[in-house]
Amino acid sequence: MTLSAPPYDRDTAAGRREQSAGFDPDGALLLAYAQGDMTAARLLTDRLAPRALAQAARMLADRSEAEDVTQEALLRLWRVAPDWRQGEARVTTWLYRVVANLATDRLRRRRGNLALDQVAEPPDPAPSAAARMQTEARMAALAAALAQLPARQAQAVALRHLEGLGNPEIAAIMEIGVEAVESLTARGKRALAAILAGRKAELGYDDD
Repeated sequence: MTLSAPPYDRDTAAGRREQSAGFDPDGALLLAYAQGDMTAARLLTDRLAPRALAQAARMLADRSEAEDVTQEALLRLWRVAPDWRQGEARVTTWLYRVVANLATDRLRRRRGNLALDQVAEPPDPAPSAAARMQTEARMAALAAALAQLPARQAQAVALRHLEGLGNPEIAAIMEIGVEAVESLTARGKRALAAILAGRKAELGYDDD
């Protein structure tokens, strides 16, 4: 699937890109798109689509679903462009939240349809591909385990341990306090450990 900037019926306009200390360049591009600047839309797509796709892929362990989530997240971004208020939030923070919500929704829909022991095992790989296949198996098992967590726990764990974000940034994305983030991630990690406990050796964690 090719991710592209949205269609726009109006003629391309130059758009205004304000430059000042602390100004969010992504927000400036979004506002420029809202004014009809399709070059800004293409630049913003190039900047944001890869990170959104990577985030969704890490949470879902499914490329096709991750592409769908990325496309939907970008469509939502284009819809809010006319009402975007520069300085109130960063576009990347907004996008992290939307991708996490969309991916979590898909994980929750898997609940009841996919048990952890139904996750497909990787085919017997050639020795040179062993590490890659084990990584894929781990990510598939993790996605299935995340699907069994409460939505907020799954989001917090994914943002902290898959995206590598700090607690203050996660708090801003999830619109909760830092202490709440710490509680969610701690409970989520304990739940994941319990869910995956019986598969440590199979997934290559027997020496952990």
